[in-house]
Amino acid sequence: MKGSEEKRIREVYEGRRTRDSGSTYTWLNPATAFHLQRQEQAVLKLFRDHGIGSFQWLEILEVGCGGGSELRNFIKYGAAPSSIHGIDIMEERIEQGRALSPNIDLRQGSAERLPYADSSFDLVCQFVMFTSILDPAVRKRVASEMIRVLRPSGLIVWYDYFISSPANRDVRGVRRREILDLFPGCEIDLRKVTLAPPLARLVAPRSQVAAMLLEKLPFLRSHYLCAISKTRLP
Repeated sequence: MKGSEEKRIREVYEGRRTRDSGSTYTWLNPATAFHLQRQEQAVLKLFRDHGIGSFQWLEILEVGCGGGSELRNFIKYGAAPSSIHGIDIMEERIEQGRALSPNIDLRQGSAERLPYADSSFDLVCQFVMFTSILDPAVRKRVASEMIRVLRPSGLIVWYDYFISSPANRDVRGVRRREILDLFPGCEIDLRKVTLAPPLARLVAPRSQVAAMLLEKLPFLRSHYLCAISKTRLP
């Protein structure tokens, strides 16, 4: 993401880093723990539904990996650390990830020009990255790169907001129509998941059961979880 869009994203994340006290996005926060646990359950169900029974031999890439927290989950699921790769434009986050997981291949670089060969990966993932990209042309180039490095039999896993926050102009939700346009000709299994964070922050610290019941209502969900494959399924 060369130029103004990359510069804007860097400034936004630097601002978030300096403002965050460290207590918001920690597992010790009940709302955050609820969100991450429900996200993980939904992602694992997606894998099962698409016939993934083992991660042992899969080559995995996360685009916009930050410090690698999502990638470390794949080690827990049985993937070999040597087969796990991540890329992010923020050098500081990559350095933090390398300190925690020196056995994972983490690189600083642009998602518009992925430094990997065509058809290199069985899984290509993005977790709440596209909403930070406001330029439609940049979004399109990143999606094209994800398709390029995916193997013909592979799967792109997408988890991101489909709604925008009026209070945060630095992110923009990605609607269903845009996802279809970003991945033309692909098979897309699209699911609405995740209780909207403002509700989760209000309800989950008081009652996890109540939060799960609210999450069952589709109009209270805020994210799309997608499995995207290059070829149409039979």
